[in-house]
Amino acid sequence: MADKSLIGRSIGVTTAEVEKGRLRFFAKAIGETDPVYVDEAVAQAAGYRSLPVPPTFLMCLEGEGRDALQIVEGVLGFDIARILHAEQEFIYHAMAFAGDVLTFDTRVADVYEKKNGTLTFVVQETRVTNQDGEHIADIRSSLVQR
Repeated sequence: MADKSLIGRSIGVTTAEVEKGRLRFFAKAIGETDPVYVDEAVAQAAGYRSLPVPPTFLMCLEGEGRDALQIVEGVLGFDIARILHAEQEFIYHAMAFAGDVLTFDTRVADVYEKKNGTLTFVVQETRVTNQDGEHIADIRSSLVQR
């Protein structure tokens, strides 16, 4: 049964520094060929202050400093063997760059069931800000327990 009392509950606040090496590695891993993501001189020539953060890289950083198993089983009450990542969505407000320190503030936004209770969904929303308090993005992701 879906535990609606989780709605509004904090999953925690974490911070992560955006490192150039990790950005280059991520760009290579996803097959990004635009040199703006790997060559700082090219990025600066394009008007960026440093290497820009590729759009989905925020998910990599959002999980840092969190114990995923403890969140899934301890906070959400899900069985790790029965969960799937259902979806994710990003809404961007500003760009992030190498050297930024990003803060991720995550809360449970919704809990609901489908298929007469055989599927339980938990929706998490994360507000991302940089070291200057600038609102960088909102991340919305869902887990489903079957």
